[in-house]
Amino acid sequence: MPIELNTLDTGDGGTPLVVIHGLFGSADNWRSHIKAWQEGRRVVAVDLRNHGRSPHIQGMAYADMAADVLALLDRLALPRVHLLGHSMGGKVAITLARLAPERVASLIIGDIAPVAYGHDHDSVLAGLRRVAQGRPANRREADSLLAEHVAEKPVRLFLATNLVRGESEGEGLKLRLGLDEIEAGYESVMREPAGSAPFTGPTLVLRGNASHYVADEHLPALYEVMPEARLVTLDAGHWLHAEKPEAFREAIDTFIADVEANPG
Repeated sequence: MPIELNTLDTGDGGTPLVVIHGLFGSADNWRSHIKAWQEGRRVVAVDLRNHGRSPHIQGMAYADMAADVLALLDRLALPRVHLLGHSMGGKVAITLARLAPERVASLIIGDIAPVAYGHDHDSVLAGLRRVAQGRPANRREADSLLAEHVAEKPVRLFLATNLVRGESEGEGLKLRLGLDEIEAGYESVMREPAGSAPFTGPTLVLRGNASHYVADEHLPALYEVMPEARLVTLDAGHWLHAEKPEAFREAIDTFIADVEANPG
């Protein structure tokens, strides 16, 4: 049964843009983009299950996560949206577009292909588990605990966006993640998106030239699932929306403007 997701919702204006974050992310990571986009349209950024302020629940299958987002669209009375997903959120978006294409005015995918991937987050999961067990008093202590398993400073800074102060005095920092549920569902996260039919609506796929997630070898599978996809390569890695925010937004703005100028 779908759960009620937490959102950042700007309200007002045209066909909304719905933003779905990736693994270990949240709607909060997209605030700078939301601020720019909300001047021209309504923006709704979601916290997926086990992330951000949304409930923790067993099950990370793409059909279930897409059902959560679809239930949100129903709750907000949004019949048709531009749907943007990054990484794991991109697979959620692809799943929703395949299962309910009538709800998707356009599909925008950030650096992910509709394929299965190998284990790629063992060190990150170990670092987050270390933080959860270590109960750091401050962010410096949290970073030291993460650094026992995660060498890359930018990755640690990203993961640290999940830290919040505990409710009781002296509790220290805790993770705003359903870590147990994510670990239990990790195999599902690594799988292909759900659904069998291709999504034939307007599609933009943005990839980073320094990322391995949308390699040339993945393109046949990508075009099989999204035959109308326009592929744009940015000079960036996997977190292309953080590394090249202006180029990322410009590509999306141009794409949506073209879709809305040429409906059908």
